[in-house]
Amino acid sequence: MNEPVNNQIRLAARPVGLPKSSDWSLTQEPVRKPGAGEVVVKTHYISVDPAMRGWMNDMDSYLPKLALGDVMRALTVGEVIESHNDDLAVGDYVAGVGGVQDYAVVQGQELMKIDLGLAPLQAYLNTLGIAGLTAYCGLVKLGEPKAGQTVLVSGAAGSVGAHVGQIAKIKGCRVIGIAGGKRKCDFIVDELGFDGAIDYKSGNLFESIPQLCPDGVDIFFDNVGGDILNAALVNINHSARVVLCGGIANYNATSPNPGPAAYGMLIIRSARMEGYIYLDYQDEWPAMIKEMAAWMADGKLECPDDIVQGGVSVFPDTLLRLFSGDNFGKLMIKVT
Repeated sequence: MNEPVNNQIRLAARPVGLPKSSDWSLTQEPVRKPGAGEVVVKTHYISVDPAMRGWMNDMDSYLPKLALGDVMRALTVGEVIESHNDDLAVGDYVAGVGGVQDYAVVQGQELMKIDLGLAPLQAYLNTLGIAGLTAYCGLVKLGEPKAGQTVLVSGAAGSVGAHVGQIAKIKGCRVIGIAGGKRKCDFIVDELGFDGAIDYKSGNLFESIPQLCPDGVDIFFDNVGGDILNAALVNINHSARVVLCGGIANYNATSPNPGPAAYGMLIIRSARMEGYIYLDYQDEWPAMIKEMAAWMADGKLECPDDIVQGGVSVFPDTLLRLFSGDNFGKLMIKVT
């Protein structure tokens, strides 16, 4: 029997601005045999996330930088097809950092075994994976929401923002989302239960935010940065919490970006602005997943899957959808 061929996307060059086709190479190689403690995972879904753009730069972040020629780092879910690990058996489903490739050979302790009784496989890249966990960690741990408070969310129709708004509603907050375009604004209000939406493409944020948040903003959850962060800071309340999750407005900048001009409001309002990575709370993930799975079962928490067919070869074009605002929900690629 022939060994399966592993299609892989590798980093060929470091992007300047938006990634382009020449920054990638598509390679093929046989799947190597697992060593002691390792398993072979057949990839089913690949998560496509804004953080990927930072991993491509020539500098370490919260994770080591990728070297040129490396398989592109990505969160994946898939099935164990060969195991040299006592804790994982052939047929188990797992989540981990498998990369943009058809098969991954990974140490078993680096993987999380998936319970398909709680949710479908792709949910572990969405509500029960990076999207939901990022939202939960940032909002609950840093934002500390209290019933009756006003929560403002940027990137509200994205996978993280959509979860933030719904979790804030579960906690009894009033939630306003900032999104791009009427379709996304209608979705977060009509489908996800946000109390209001601001279309940043069609209005003046410095006017729209105080109109929809007349009592000010107690928690601002930011996925975007730039002018949106400035407009939100102008409207924060005393003791507000500004949670910095991402800054997609600046990810492809070719020169350094200035800091927020309105940062002085943090002093005036005795407010706190703090960034985080969801990996900081990894020990608490099992309890968070259990709680969010219960919310899913009760119909209180959802996020659409934006699944692109075609396997690893579609990754370069799919990644660009994040920066054009074309994605709707949690973006991922189906491999099998």
